[in-house]
Amino acid sequence: MQEAYSKEEFEAKLRDMGRMYHIHHPFHIRMYEGTCTKEEIQGWVANRFYYQCMIPIKDAAIMSNCDSLEDRRKWIDRITDHDSVGGGIEAWLELGEAVGLKKEDLISHKFLLPSVKFAVDAYVNFARRSSWKEAAMSSLTEMFAPQIHQQRLSTWPNNYPWIEQKGLRYFQKRLSEARRDVQHGLAITLEEFNTRELQEKAFSILQFKLDILWTMCDALYLAYELKRPPYFNVAK
Repeated sequence: MQEAYSKEEFEAKLRDMGRMYHIHHPFHIRMYEGTCTKEEIQGWVANRFYYQCMIPIKDAAIMSNCDSLEDRRKWIDRITDHDSVGGGIEAWLELGEAVGLKKEDLISHKFLLPSVKFAVDAYVNFARRSSWKEAAMSSLTEMFAPQIHQQRLSTWPNNYPWIEQKGLRYFQKRLSEARRDVQHGLAITLEEFNTRELQEKAFSILQFKLDILWTMCDALYLAYELKRPPYFNVAK
């Protein structure tokens, strides 16, 4: 049996997986560079809204499996961040209106792509069926999130001046929230995944979450950049 990585080595290897974060997907690179069309931005916002809606449901599933009062008290902040008045879901609706989408179209998921729905649902089902510690550590893609939020705040005002600035509130609020959440999730992971076998399992779980985010971008790339949405070649 191989010896476990030290906590420092383990954390370094987890953070190194950021090279596969969806910030490096061609669709996101174009968004950062300012070459996405209005339709592409709207498609991303509309599809990502389904993910935003399912985050508190995912977190509630994790809490339902958690037998630690202390950890539940910390984890509930994530649900509040998204579901509260003025929280993440409302902020994303503001973003949708800022890019020219109708609120009712977002709420009804009118533009949701099947592949995005399947990917997000797979993540929620993983959280429901896994141990709470495994589900909790899958959230560690948040280690890489502040960079992508800051990237949007820094580049969108110049690259997409047609987007109303008040719509960027979601990215601003997540800069601090994501860093706080990482501290808790990382502490659980470094403490509980303390054998080489468990550490290798942690790598596979984090890869699963990275796959979810990358697959969502693949669906957007196919539908909006290549103009090949579902059933594009079938007469309706």
